[in-house]
Amino acid sequence: MRDAHVLEYSVSFGDCDPAGIVFYPRTYAWFDRAFHDWLRNFGGHGKICQTLGAVGIGLLEAKAQFRRPMRDGDRLRIALSIEEWGRKTLRLGYEITVAGEVAAVGGELRGLFKPAGDAIVASEIEVLRQLLGEDG
Repeated sequence: MRDAHVLEYSVSFGDCDPAGIVFYPRTYAWFDRAFHDWLRNFGGHGKICQTLGAVGIGLLEAKAQFRRPMRDGDRLRIALSIEEWGRKTLRLGYEITVAGEVAAVGGELRGLFKPAGDAIVASEIEVLRQLLGEDG
């Protein structure tokens, strides 16, 4: 799978737990940050949602596997890849490397949510795919 977007980040002391390794929820935050950084190439999350009449490109599922510790001062390469465009979902993959070594991998399943009366529902995601011009 090709990388759709790459974000670099330097781990700081505040990202780490008392043992000096990255506190695992930070990994999920970096996945989310890479996703939103990617969307900036297309005007950003807010602009995209406004254009599509959506309330958000929301998270349905998130997972991660940790291969090696990440520490203060590590320079991360966070690569986002498009794994699959579904009818109502977009599956994304992530790989975090430090000096070329895989530190964590993960994925997200996202949906495009629109208002429907008093509710919010997952809508067809093809309109997002067309807007982003992504073949997946």
